[in-house]
Amino acid sequence: MVHKELEEGGVVLCTVEKISGTTVFLKIDNDGEGTMITSEVAPGRIRNLRDYVIPNKKVVCKILRIDEHKNIHLSLRRVSAKEKKEILEREEKEKNFKSILKTVVKEKANEIFVKIKEEQDIALLFEDADKLPELLRYLKKEDAERVSEILKERKEKEVFIKKEFSLLCKKQCGIDDIKKVLLPYSENISYLAAGHFSIKVVSTDYKKANTLMSDILQNIEKKAKEEKMEFEVKEK
Repeated sequence: MVHKELEEGGVVLCTVEKISGTTVFLKIDNDGEGTMITSEVAPGRIRNLRDYVIPNKKVVCKILRIDEHKNIHLSLRRVSAKEKKEILEREEKEKNFKSILKTVVKEKANEIFVKIKEEQDIALLFEDADKLPELLRYLKKEDAERVSEILKERKEKEVFIKKEFSLLCKKQCGIDDIKKVLLPYSENISYLAAGHFSIKVVSTDYKKANTLMSDILQNIEKKAKEEKMEFEVKEK
Protein backbone atom coordinates (compact mmCIF):
# COMPACT_ATOMS: atom_id res chain seq x y z
CA MET A 1 0.00 0.00 0.00
CA VAL A 2 1.27 3.46 -0.91
CA HIS A 3 0.97 6.26 1.63
CA LYS A 4 -0.96 9.26 0.35
CA GLU A 5 2.06 11.54 0.95
CA LEU A 6 4.39 9.44 -1.19
CA GLU A 7 4.88 10.93 -4.64
CA GLU A 8 7.42 10.89 -7.45
CA GLY A 9 10.36 13.18 -6.71
CA GLY A 10 9.78 12.98 -2.96
CA VAL A 11 12.63 12.22 -0.56
CA VAL A 12 12.00 9.56 2.10
CA LEU A 13 13.80 7.82 4.93
CA CYS A 14 14.07 4.06 4.36
CA THR A 15 15.46 0.97 6.05
CA VAL A 16 17.36 -1.55 3.94
CA GLU A 17 15.58 -4.90 4.30
CA LYS A 18 17.69 -7.13 2.08
CA ILE A 19 19.92 -7.26 -0.98
CA SER A 20 19.13 -9.86 -3.62
CA GLY A 21 21.41 -9.99 -6.66
CA THR A 22 21.47 -6.49 -8.11
CA THR A 23 18.31 -5.29 -6.34
CA VAL A 24 17.97 -3.62 -2.95
CA PHE A 25 14.67 -4.04 -1.09
CA LEU A 26 13.73 -1.25 1.32
CA LYS A 27 11.03 -0.45 3.85
CA ILE A 28 9.89 3.17 3.62
CA ASP A 29 9.43 4.70 7.06
CA ASN A 30 5.78 5.18 8.05
CA ASP A 31 4.37 3.24 5.12
CA GLY A 32 5.27 1.38 1.93
CA GLU A 33 8.05 -0.71 0.45
CA GLY A 34 10.32 0.00 -2.48
CA THR A 35 13.14 -1.38 -4.58
CA MET A 36 16.37 0.09 -5.94
CA ILE A 37 18.55 -1.22 -8.76
CA THR A 38 22.35 -1.12 -8.63
CA SER A 39 22.71 1.83 -11.04
CA GLU A 40 20.61 3.97 -8.66
CA VAL A 41 22.76 3.22 -5.62
CA ALA A 42 25.83 5.22 -6.67
CA PRO A 43 27.46 6.61 -9.84
CA GLY A 44 30.10 4.56 -11.63
CA ARG A 45 30.91 0.87 -11.35
CA ILE A 46 29.96 -0.78 -8.06
CA ARG A 47 32.05 -3.77 -7.01
CA ASN A 48 30.18 -4.53 -3.81
CA LEU A 49 26.66 -3.24 -3.04
CA ARG A 50 27.29 -3.65 0.69
CA ASP A 51 29.86 -0.84 0.54
CA TYR A 52 26.87 1.48 0.09
CA VAL A 53 23.81 -0.24 1.57
CA ILE A 54 23.69 -2.58 4.57
CA PRO A 55 20.63 -4.54 5.75
CA ASN A 56 18.82 -2.92 8.72
CA LYS A 57 20.57 0.42 8.13
CA LYS A 58 18.65 3.61 7.35
CA VAL A 59 19.23 5.49 4.07
CA VAL A 60 17.66 8.54 2.46
CA CYS A 61 16.18 7.84 -0.99
CA LYS A 62 14.39 9.70 -3.75
CA ILE A 63 11.20 8.27 -5.28
CA LEU A 64 11.90 7.91 -9.00
CA ARG A 65 8.47 6.64 -9.94
CA ILE A 66 5.43 4.75 -8.72
CA ASP A 67 4.28 2.38 -11.43
CA GLU A 68 0.79 1.19 -12.32
CA HIS A 69 1.11 -1.69 -9.86
CA LYS A 70 1.97 0.75 -7.03
CA ASN A 71 5.57 -0.49 -6.94
CA ILE A 72 7.88 2.25 -5.67
CA HIS A 73 11.22 2.65 -7.48
CA LEU A 74 13.88 4.39 -5.40
CA SER A 75 17.27 6.04 -5.89
CA LEU A 76 20.09 6.73 -3.45
CA ARG A 77 22.49 8.49 -5.80
CA ARG A 78 19.98 11.14 -6.90
CA VAL A 79 19.52 12.49 -3.37
CA SER A 80 21.39 15.77 -2.86
CA ALA A 81 23.48 16.40 0.25
CA LYS A 82 20.99 19.11 1.27
CA GLU A 83 17.99 16.79 0.92
CA LYS A 84 19.72 14.05 2.88
CA LYS A 85 20.69 16.46 5.65
CA GLU A 86 17.14 17.80 5.97
CA ILE A 87 15.60 14.32 6.24
CA LEU A 88 18.16 13.07 8.77
CA GLU A 89 17.86 16.21 10.88
CA ARG A 90 14.07 15.82 10.91
CA GLU A 91 14.44 12.19 11.98
CA GLU A 92 16.83 13.15 14.78
CA LYS A 93 14.48 15.87 16.06
CA GLU A 94 11.51 13.49 16.09
CA LYS A 95 13.58 10.90 17.94
CA ASN A 96 14.66 13.48 20.52
CA PHE A 97 11.11 14.77 20.95
CA LYS A 98 9.84 11.24 21.54
CA SER A 99 12.59 10.71 24.11
CA ILE A 100 11.48 13.85 25.95
CA LEU A 101 7.88 12.64 25.98
CA LYS A 102 8.99 9.31 27.49
CA THR A 103 10.82 11.19 30.23
CA VAL A 104 7.71 13.20 31.11
CA VAL A 105 4.67 10.97 30.44
CA LYS A 106 6.30 7.52 30.58
CA GLU A 107 4.18 4.73 29.04
CA LYS A 108 1.77 7.19 27.37
CA ALA A 109 4.58 8.62 25.23
CA ASN A 110 4.05 6.48 22.10
CA GLU A 111 0.32 7.16 21.95
CA ILE A 112 0.76 10.91 22.42
CA PHE A 113 3.65 11.03 19.93
CA VAL A 114 1.54 9.41 17.19
CA LYS A 115 -1.34 11.80 17.87
CA ILE A 116 0.92 14.88 17.75
CA LYS A 117 2.64 13.69 14.57
CA GLU A 118 -0.71 13.32 12.81
CA GLU A 119 -1.48 16.99 13.38
CA GLN A 120 1.84 18.80 13.90
CA ASP A 121 5.25 19.15 12.27
CA ILE A 122 7.30 17.70 15.11
CA ALA A 123 10.59 19.02 13.67
CA LEU A 124 9.22 22.58 13.87
CA LEU A 125 7.77 21.92 17.30
CA PHE A 126 11.17 20.71 18.47
CA GLU A 127 12.82 23.88 17.14
CA ASP A 128 10.36 26.22 18.89
CA ALA A 129 10.37 25.43 22.58
CA ASP A 130 7.83 28.20 23.25
CA LYS A 131 4.94 26.49 21.43
CA LEU A 132 3.21 25.68 24.69
CA PRO A 133 -0.34 26.22 23.32
CA GLU A 134 0.20 23.38 20.78
CA LEU A 135 1.48 21.06 23.50
CA LEU A 136 -1.50 21.83 25.73
CA ARG A 137 -3.75 20.17 23.14
CA TYR A 138 -2.15 16.81 23.97
CA LEU A 139 -0.69 17.12 27.46
CA LYS A 140 -1.70 18.24 30.92
CA LYS A 141 -0.50 21.74 31.73
CA GLU A 142 2.28 20.58 34.07
CA ASP A 143 3.48 17.99 31.53
CA ALA A 144 3.40 20.50 28.66
CA GLU A 145 5.41 22.97 30.74
CA ARG A 146 7.99 20.28 31.56
CA VAL A 147 8.34 19.24 27.90
CA SER A 148 8.76 22.90 26.90
CA GLU A 149 11.37 23.38 29.63
CA ILE A 150 13.42 20.36 28.49
CA LEU A 151 13.26 21.53 24.87
CA LYS A 152 14.70 24.91 25.89
CA GLU A 153 17.47 23.23 27.90
CA ARG A 154 18.47 21.03 24.96
CA LYS A 155 18.53 23.94 22.53
CA GLU A 156 20.80 25.89 24.88
CA LYS A 157 23.17 22.91 25.25
CA GLU A 158 23.54 22.21 21.51
CA VAL A 159 27.20 21.97 20.47
CA PHE A 160 29.03 21.24 17.26
CA ILE A 161 32.50 20.00 16.31
CA LYS A 162 34.14 20.92 13.02
CA LYS A 163 37.32 19.61 11.40
CA GLU A 164 39.06 19.86 8.04
CA PHE A 165 40.68 17.03 6.08
CA SER A 166 42.22 16.24 2.71
CA LEU A 167 41.45 13.26 0.47
CA LEU A 168 43.71 12.79 -2.56
CA CYS A 169 44.24 10.02 -5.09
CA LYS A 170 47.56 8.16 -5.19
CA LYS A 171 46.57 6.54 -8.47
CA GLN A 172 44.60 7.88 -11.41
CA CYS A 173 41.03 8.44 -10.32
CA GLY A 174 38.27 10.99 -10.57
CA ILE A 175 35.83 12.95 -8.46
CA ASP A 176 33.34 10.06 -8.58
CA ASP A 177 35.83 7.82 -6.74
CA ILE A 178 36.22 10.42 -3.98
CA LYS A 179 32.44 10.86 -3.81
CA LYS A 180 32.03 7.12 -3.23
CA VAL A 181 34.31 7.28 -0.17
CA LEU A 182 32.49 10.30 1.27
CA LEU A 183 28.94 9.34 0.22
CA PRO A 184 27.82 7.78 3.55
CA TYR A 185 28.67 11.02 5.38
CA SER A 186 27.74 13.60 2.72
CA GLU A 187 25.25 15.35 5.04
CA ASN A 188 28.16 16.25 7.37
CA ILE A 189 30.74 17.19 4.74
CA SER A 190 31.32 20.42 2.79
CA TYR A 191 33.69 20.92 -0.15
CA LEU A 192 36.40 23.56 0.39
CA ALA A 193 38.84 23.23 -2.51
CA ALA A 194 40.45 20.54 -4.67
CA GLY A 195 40.91 17.55 -2.36
CA HIS A 196 40.05 19.53 0.76
CA PHE A 197 36.88 19.24 2.83
CA SER A 198 35.34 20.22 6.16
CA ILE A 199 33.18 17.98 8.34
CA LYS A 200 30.70 19.11 11.01
CA VAL A 201 28.89 17.10 13.68
CA VAL A 202 26.08 18.58 15.80
CA SER A 203 24.78 17.15 19.09
CA THR A 204 23.41 18.16 22.46
CA ASP A 205 26.25 16.26 24.08
CA TYR A 206 29.91 17.13 23.45
CA LYS A 207 31.18 13.63 24.24
CA LYS A 208 28.66 12.06 21.85
CA ALA A 209 29.57 14.55 19.11
CA ASN A 210 33.28 13.88 19.60
CA THR A 211 32.77 10.10 19.44
CA LEU A 212 30.68 10.41 16.28
CA MET A 213 33.31 12.64 14.65
CA SER A 214 36.04 10.14 15.53
CA ASP A 215 34.03 7.21 14.12
CA ILE A 216 33.30 9.00 10.84
CA LEU A 217 36.93 10.02 10.30
CA GLN A 218 38.16 6.49 11.08
CA ASN A 219 35.71 5.02 8.57
CA ILE A 220 36.76 7.50 5.88
CA GLU A 221 40.43 6.73 6.55
CA LYS A 222 39.79 2.98 6.31
CA LYS A 223 37.91 3.33 3.01
CA ALA A 224 40.56 5.71 1.65
CA LYS A 225 43.30 3.13 2.32
CA GLU A 226 41.28 0.46 0.52
CA GLU A 227 40.98 2.77 -2.49
CA LYS A 228 44.70 3.74 -2.37
CA MET A 229 43.94 7.37 -1.49
CA GLU A 230 45.79 9.77 0.79
CA PHE A 231 43.78 10.91 3.79
CA GLU A 232 44.90 13.46 6.37
CA VAL A 233 43.04 15.37 9.10
CA LYS A 234 44.16 18.97 9.55
CA GLU A 235 45.19 19.55 13.13
CA LYS A 236 44.67 23.06 14.51
